[in-house]
Amino acid sequence: MITVHHLEHSRSQRVLWLLEELELPYQIQHYQRDPKTSLAPPELRKVHPLGKSPVITDDGRTVAESGAIIEYLVDRYGQGRLAPPPGSDERLRYTYWLHFSEGSAMPPLLFTLVCDKVKSSPMPFFVKPIAKAIAGKVMDGFVNPNLKSQLDFMEAELTKHKWFAGSEFSAADVQMSFPLEAAAQRAGLDASRPKLMAFLKRIHARPAYKRALEKGGPYSFAE
Repeated sequence: MITVHHLEHSRSQRVLWLLEELELPYQIQHYQRDPKTSLAPPELRKVHPLGKSPVITDDGRTVAESGAIIEYLVDRYGQGRLAPPPGSDERLRYTYWLHFSEGSAMPPLLFTLVCDKVKSSPMPFFVKPIAKAIAGKVMDGFVNPNLKSQLDFMEAELTKHKWFAGSEFSAADVQMSFPLEAAAQRAGLDASRPKLMAFLKRIHARPAYKRALEKGGPYSFAE
């Protein structure tokens, strides 16, 4: 039996969604974030040394990292579902977006979160203006330009294809869900990019996505 070690409000939600799309049996081990730090609890270190989610256990194996988990599940259990045929142009796009999600899309979103934390964190009054100025410089000089170029690029790609790998829904769309949900929540993704917003609307309407939300519990990024 596949066990998903699932942290609330995290990337592991898309692993639950993939399992629902594949109609695979699984069980969930729920974990809650520390209310003060928002970090994962130390209990997750018993599953994987880094103590992060998502991570799954299956048949004596422990698999971590969203992209690796998705590839493992599709390769082992997909039976040709949710991945384009090997050697096709669609398969090349599929592989690209599986890696783009965490390799390119997430870093500026994480920088956004860090800079927001810097601006809002308690600190001596004489330090706060300096910290806010540094965070603002990082956002204006690095983060915001990267976010804009990446969102523009993704919008253009979905103008060419309905889904990220091509005309058919695939696990690459599952992988891409989290950065786009995060961008819509805290990085300015809105109706000015209609293809990306339509993508989010389509995935949120999928029955498997809704089932995963019901089983997974709190997940603010779908709001």
